[in-house]
Amino acid sequence: MVNVNNEWGKLKEVIVGTVDNANMPTHGKDLHCINYATDDSIPKNELGFWDQKVYDETYEDLENLSNLLTDVGVKVYRPSPIDTTKTISNGHWETSQYYTFCPRDTVTVIGNNIIESAMSLRSRQYETDCFKDIFIEKMEQGANWVAAPKPRLLDSMYQREDLSIPTLLDGEPVFDAANVIKHNNDLLYLVSNTGNKTGAEWLERYCKENFGEEYNVNLAENVYAYIHIDTTFVFVGEGKVLLNPTRVNEFIIPEFLKPFDKIWAPEPYPTQVLDNWCPASPWLGMNILPINDKLIMVEEHQTLLMKELKRFGIDTIPVRMRHARTFSGGPHCVTLDVVRGE
Repeated sequence: MVNVNNEWGKLKEVIVGTVDNANMPTHGKDLHCINYATDDSIPKNELGFWDQKVYDETYEDLENLSNLLTDVGVKVYRPSPIDTTKTISNGHWETSQYYTFCPRDTVTVIGNNIIESAMSLRSRQYETDCFKDIFIEKMEQGANWVAAPKPRLLDSMYQREDLSIPTLLDGEPVFDAANVIKHNNDLLYLVSNTGNKTGAEWLERYCKENFGEEYNVNLAENVYAYIHIDTTFVFVGEGKVLLNPTRVNEFIIPEFLKPFDKIWAPEPYPTQVLDNWCPASPWLGMNILPINDKLIMVEEHQTLLMKELKRFGIDTIPVRMRHARTFSGGPHCVTLDVVRGE
């Protein structure tokens, strides 16, 4: 069915995202406070569809990534397309939809539980529809499939007055699944623009009720406020973590991680971005996918990172992702672990 307890166990089944119908959605306070937290305005051209060449090259790269995973014995699932031009609404707002490029953002698998997250962007509230067929099959095999409470995402949940703190406020549980990484019975949760403390409290309550009191949600707070965790912390083995040295140091690190073996990521190679488009950080270069604790998939230009991982006994598979920063998704973001084991 499904079984994932950490980030480095042998990867057996995975969902790889698609670029079908990828769309920059309706502008609203949510988008301004999440994707564009540091910008005074969203450029007018950043709305709707990209050039066809971007889709063609991204489709090709995702197909190649899927084939590489298949070649190392991983079963690959692909989500169904959704019509991103269709308006969605919860009665408080309406918006077009985003994409299905980053499965990691919307769902996390913990043990035999498929958990749909309470997404921070309105345009992604119903994105998990693309996984329904896969999840129904897994549920029939015995998986437990649940969803965090759907947040209302009113304008009052977002702020831009003080950008030194997260733009996402507390009040109802909100968290993208990509705010969470797993280390056996410990989860590391990034408090940021895409995950609030109320969301962490809901997740910890759920885990303790379903897996036992030994489950803990460890907060990474006042570290990196922008979006997701996997350009700052990546577990690459038992008691072993890859860290972003521009955001984390020995004095600013969650207590839970202090005894870990630490690999400090080298300066990333800044891969291409589209002109006049708000790109993801160059640190998307450390967005990597462990196949197991000795083999990791890395974007092909990140040669310094590959060399550093090799020093720790970890081999790498280079993978081409020409528009990773345009769509804000590296090898970790564009995949979702379904089964990991020994």
